Amino acid sequence: MQISGGAGRAEDHPSEPGLHVLVTGATGYIGGRLVPELLDAGHRVRCLARSPEKLRDHPWAGRVEVVRGDVTDAESVGGAMRGIDVAYYLVHALGTGPGFEDTDRRAARVFSEAAHAAGVRRIVYLGGLTPAGRPESELSPHLRSRAEVGRIFLDSGVDSVVLRAAVIIGSGSASFEMLRYLTERLPVMVTPSWVRTRIQPIAVRDVLRCLVAAARMPAGLNRTFDIGGPDVLTYRDMMRAYADVAGLPRRIILPVPVLTPRLSGYWIGLVTPVPHGIARPLAESLRHEVVCREHDIAQYVPDLPGRPLTFAAALRLALRRIQEAQVTTRWSSAAVPGAPSDPLPTDPDWAGGSLYTDRRRLTVDASPDALWRVIEGIGGDNGWYSFPLAWAVRGWIDRLVGGVGLRRGRRDAARLRVGDSLDFWRVEEIEPGRLLRLRAEMRLPGLAWLEMYAERGEDGRTRYRQRALFHPRGLLGHAYWWSVAPFHSVVFGGMARNIARTAQRTQPARADQIEPGRARTR
Repeated sequence: MQISGGAGRAEDHPSEPGLHVLVTGATGYIGGRLVPELLDAGHRVRCLARSPEKLRDHPWAGRVEVVRGDVTDAESVGGAMRGIDVAYYLVHALGTGPGFEDTDRRAARVFSEAAHAAGVRRIVYLGGLTPAGRPESELSPHLRSRAEVGRIFLDSGVDSVVLRAAVIIGSGSASFEMLRYLTERLPVMVTPSWVRTRIQPIAVRDVLRCLVAAARMPAGLNRTFDIGGPDVLTYRDMMRAYADVAGLPRRIILPVPVLTPRLSGYWIGLVTPVPHGIARPLAESLRHEVVCREHDIAQYVPDLPGRPLTFAAALRLALRRIQEAQVTTRWSSAAVPGAPSDPLPTDPDWAGGSLYTDRRRLTVDASPDALWRVIEGIGGDNGWYSFPLAWAVRGWIDRLVGGVGLRRGRRDAARLRVGDSLDFWRVEEIEPGRLLRLRAEMRLPGLAWLEMYAERGEDGRTRYRQRALFHPRGLLGHAYWWSVAPFHSVVFGGMARNIARTAQRTQPARADQIEPGRARTR
């Protein structure tokens, strides 16, 4: 996505060389979109990531330096800061549990101290807009933590630009997905009272424009900037505006005071793909009026005709990106806090232990390419080629126990890349045309993977190979495997058969099979 007219682009500073920039959170929603904008602005980019392999398949991966590390690890952050001019801090511990404020505080201190020691010129942080005149002690934990992190950077001795935004609207953002699903699925809503709270949303491309410009702001600037779009709306206004832009009938919205933030989080988690662990902090934040108190950012990022985008324009753009399958990052791009990340048990550093395996092999009357297209298209709207009710029930159970459930869908309908979320799985490895490996992010008493292979056998025929692996944790893990084992022939066996049948059905006919003068259609 290109940002036209953005301050800080290379053509805006023809005599200035590009800066050396560090980006944390490049696997996340904002970071994954910011990196190509910084590259287009002429900067050199280094990314700090806990799992560098998740960046491997991004279109810009070959243009950046990637180092492994974690923002809570002083040694890795210190190494990543060497030679850096501007450091972007785009991570937070939202959804990691009751201790997330301590984690955020510790990580911010590690980052600021490393930046100071390395002589970094500027820290840029994207935080949350807080209500005017409200003591921090009365804020939601989410907003309180964002404010504290910003203050740590401003007090660090390194020039810092802290951008404070409310609701960010863009294809794939958590706020947009929450708004979208609530509005589309509920023509009549009994809603929490916070739907009357005033909010100043901002389009993601305007956030990116400000972030890029922050790298070039004058030396000595050390302050916060409130950033927002031109519209101040209640959440009820936002839902009705979405219905209008999406061509839906007018929604009936009935606010009631009885839904607490906890219940609101469960309500959002029930209706939308956003899990309770993220939905609850968002709902708590919506209790507060978040409207910009100043627009000083315009001194450094001038307003342009039609920019910043109106709320309706941001909605139209987000919906068009979804319809055109041009969603570059999603709220689920970052790993789910607490999700398993252990290596596949067949890796050399596997420590041993019990490992249950379900294997399926089939010969497929189709080319490996046709089979691979079916494999890579699995999940989301295409489903899992197996007993839909069983998958749906498993997804509902996962939601009820606080997991991500089965509704995260796909970023792209046809293509996957390492790190993509895929319903309640995450893509751990892809060998294009041959292997797709998924790691489970559902709540389980153990670790689980699912592998699908498209191969050509020695006899020249196509083979489909499928392997489900489960490493149990404790007695409960063993009991779980054996309780679901009787259903494997239906779930995994049915999946293998249906994937093979779909590949055969969609296999393009050979030229010698098409009658002269007739075209074969699918």
